[in-house]
Amino acid sequence: MSDDLELEKSDFIRAQVKDDLAAGLNEGRVHTRFPPEPNGYLHVGHTKAILLNYGVAQEFGGKFNLRFDDTNPEKEETEYVDSIKADLRWLGADWEEREFYASDYFDTLYEWAVHLINNDKAFVCSLNDEEIRQYRGTVKEAGRPSPDRDRPAAESLDLFARMKNGEFKEGQYTLRAKIDMSHANMKMRDPLLYRIRKAHHHRTGDKWNIYPFYDFAHGQSDAIEGITHSLCTLEFEVNRPLYDWFIENLPVPYKPRQIEMARLNLTYTVMSKRKLLRLVQEGLVESWDDPRMPTISGLRRLGYTPESIKKFNGRIGVAKRDSTVDLDLLKWSIREELNQTADRVMAVLKPLKVVITNYPEDQVEEIEVANNPEDESAGTRLVPFSRELYIEQEDFREVANRKFFRLKLGGEVRFKNAYFIKCEEVIKDDEGNPIELRCTYDPATRGGDSPDGRKVKGTLHWVSAAHAIDAEVRLYDNLFREPFPEEGGDYIANLNPDSLEVVQAKLEPGLAGKEVGFRCQFMRQGYFCIDSKDSTPDKMVWNRTTTLKDRWAKLEAKTGGK
Repeated sequence: MSDDLELEKSDFIRAQVKDDLAAGLNEGRVHTRFPPEPNGYLHVGHTKAILLNYGVAQEFGGKFNLRFDDTNPEKEETEYVDSIKADLRWLGADWEEREFYASDYFDTLYEWAVHLINNDKAFVCSLNDEEIRQYRGTVKEAGRPSPDRDRPAAESLDLFARMKNGEFKEGQYTLRAKIDMSHANMKMRDPLLYRIRKAHHHRTGDKWNIYPFYDFAHGQSDAIEGITHSLCTLEFEVNRPLYDWFIENLPVPYKPRQIEMARLNLTYTVMSKRKLLRLVQEGLVESWDDPRMPTISGLRRLGYTPESIKKFNGRIGVAKRDSTVDLDLLKWSIREELNQTADRVMAVLKPLKVVITNYPEDQVEEIEVANNPEDESAGTRLVPFSRELYIEQEDFREVANRKFFRLKLGGEVRFKNAYFIKCEEVIKDDEGNPIELRCTYDPATRGGDSPDGRKVKGTLHWVSAAHAIDAEVRLYDNLFREPFPEEGGDYIANLNPDSLEVVQAKLEPGLAGKEVGFRCQFMRQGYFCIDSKDSTPDKMVWNRTTTLKDRWAKLEAKTGGK
């Protein structure tokens, strides 16, 4: 197995797979799958299941399937199928040609439902949704059997066939398993197997008027495909007895083993496709791939790499108990990678013009700047320097205290790799805001040092005004302002109103012509990438992937990694 897809190898799931192989189970096979419902875009939480299932198959020389559990036609779309496949390809989880759909098995599932009816294990029920809930009971009280529970098999077979043929309206009948209405596990109280839905399916069209419930289709699809290890998250632990009951009572060709693990939860994040869909439908974000969204496509557009996602998953490992991971650990993973690989460039996000009055008007110099101080092999580049430049507005104060080491009236700073600059005069607009600084430079300080030993504490980045590239820069922050947005009410109320700030920036000219997805560090600002959706040759759009601030690294240093 390649290192870039590897999760922590000491986890309990791999230990169980090894034990199964040692015991000679499944003819020595390992066969896993990732079974998404195509009812939304995948989010970062799904990367754990993807990489684990794929990684286990690779590590043990097994097979890996991509299967879409497409049993709910009203919420499923081809768009979601395409996005899911794009996400897996991006992560490097290659299912080769092993692409399947639960809808491939609708005929078989129907036959198995008939098998249950014939064996007095299922019946057609006429209770509506509300009545079914009332009859089910509570965790403390046993449920009551449906009045139709003892319906003769022949009658249920007839009704079920007519349900299939479209003779009844939606909600008139359902097919239910006959298990135990007093079972402590609510999932075992005569669960629903089929419902009438006269909806167009994205693959089977209008062939079916009934559709299997997820719980009936999921485990059987695994069995049909010969899955040996069904690796899923803890919310499916309560479903396992039901899945096992189906396997025991149906003529399935294989018996998959379900093993549950903790799901991936992140602070400042909502991990529910249904809740993320609401954000899209209500226009609270631009789309599923909005860079503020925790979707894989959103992270990709924000500038994350597959390697950073894999390393993040490797760090959190595989556990048996649910917990919440600090979002800063995810940011640390991409920041750590880009710190080693990304070029450092100069970009001014909120420009303030500087005119060097004693610099020759027509002169342009080329200043040598290191591409990446962390990597000498990255080399250097030449950046134009001229009489008129831009600096950040926040890098100037007309009056400042002794701890402000940037430019102030009468003060002197170093322009990175260039000269010492002294501010002599401030030009303001009618509202008193600085719009231009009149400065002088010391020609003897080229390269950023003074031959007379004069010291300055501040070093500022800059961009030549005549050579600057105009660009739209989107400064993204956390989508939610609270670490646990679903606590205390509607998560919508915890949306961060400052999750996006758009500025018109000035960039050094060497960034012209860079391709979509190009990543770099804007000096002193953070890591950025060219947006893959909105950027055009005529209008560059950049997304901030993450800031330079690294709270997680500081916490690691303080606690010794504990």
